[in-house]
Amino acid sequence: MVSFPRPLQPGDRIGVTAPSSGVQESMRARLDVALRALEVRGYRVVLGDCLGTDGVVSAPKEQRAGELTAMLADPSIRAVVPPWGGELAIDLLDRIAWDELADAEPTWLVGYSDLTTVMLPVTVHLGWATLHGSNLMDTPYAAPAGLLHWTDIASGAGPFVQSSPGRYRSTGWDDYVGQPGVDTLRLDAPGGWRVLGHDLGAGPVDVSGRLVGGCIEVVGPVAATPYGDVRSFGREHAGDGLVVYLEACEDNAYSIARVLHSLRLAGWFEHANAILIGRTSAPDAPDLTQTGAVVDALGDLGIPVVLDVECGHVAPYLPLVNGALARVVVDGDRNEITQTLG
Repeated sequence: MVSFPRPLQPGDRIGVTAPSSGVQESMRARLDVALRALEVRGYRVVLGDCLGTDGVVSAPKEQRAGELTAMLADPSIRAVVPPWGGELAIDLLDRIAWDELADAEPTWLVGYSDLTTVMLPVTVHLGWATLHGSNLMDTPYAAPAGLLHWTDIASGAGPFVQSSPGRYRSTGWDDYVGQPGVDTLRLDAPGGWRVLGHDLGAGPVDVSGRLVGGCIEVVGPVAATPYGDVRSFGREHAGDGLVVYLEACEDNAYSIARVLHSLRLAGWFEHANAILIGRTSAPDAPDLTQTGAVVDALGDLGIPVVLDVECGHVAPYLPLVNGALARVVVDGDRNEITQTLG
């Protein structure tokens, strides 16, 4: 079963450490704004030592794993929110003190991108719910209409109902160096969810299951290991089934197709009732689109596959709780997901 951290309350302490990439000096002003955004919401911030470096990671892996373990195991810290992802969080997995965490009270771990390398095993290996959707640097942004801020999820009792804003950002990232205080997401392009096969007469979607997933490029390498054993997680929750969500950051369509096939071979979709695919700006290949990659790997599973969900590297950001029971409805203009923590 999944254990859910207790809701955040005003005065709770939130730990900030960088398990993957650190914060360069040019981004420190944005970091300060993000920390202040937590304080304005009534939380106390605990800064770790693993935050700053110009290299690919914030500190040696032993130090990063030790600090993350310590924060997650500290009963006075109720959430851990890294600044952002990175590239090499996979080097922590055999350094984290999993036995120590197994005896600890669950703590919220919040993030996306490379952080899902750690969040996935925290859910499927350790059994804690984790909160996918935003990193610390995204925290100052107000949630667009229809969506919730990640702190709304972490501090509430639910059920949480969210719907697609019907718009997204097509122009990349804000300039955190020149505008460190930016707090409004400019959504300049129209676009809601699409269901694979709707053009072939597929009907509306109304399906439920336990959420689990992450960034394709980083969960793929752990899919067939104990740290990414979604097949067993699905077996454990066979009564509910799974809603698997995945999103591509930057790999081209060939690479994404290969990883999706590998996830299928690793049993990720054996207990899936539906699959959600995040909107992506990752490149197509010469004769294969990103959608084509999904069709090639997942199109014949016989379950709904919902495309362009706001759960990836293209803003806005839809908070999803790994382990939550979710109901997904796609019916005409209704693009909606309801999550229950329990």
